[in-house]
Amino acid sequence: MTTKSTSAKQLKSTSSAYLTKETRADLNARLARIEGHVRAVRKMLDEGESCDDLMTQLAAVRAATTQAIVKLFEGHMETCVTTCVQTGKGQDALSGLKKSLTTLLRQV
Repeated sequence: MTTKSTSAKQLKSTSSAYLTKETRADLNARLARIEGHVRAVRKMLDEGESCDDLMTQLAAVRAATTQAIVKLFEGHMETCVTTCVQTGKGQDALSGLKKSLTTLLRQV
């Protein structure tokens, strides 16, 4: 889990911008729904639900997680990357964007 001091260190490497309040709220809501969904899937497992039902629900969790990642990436581009470019740190923005894409695509 990322601590506040770790987050501050990461921000310094790309820009002083951070996600907007609206994006953070949206992500927080999405993650809360995902968390609840995962708890429900664990309950299904404990109750002996069918493998097909479990796989269907886990696929839904994965889709919801993917959408949270997309929202985070969009927010990152709209705030962090944009701020870097506007402050003359376009190369830093490009480097950070490449790193983010590499991380995301490695998980596909």
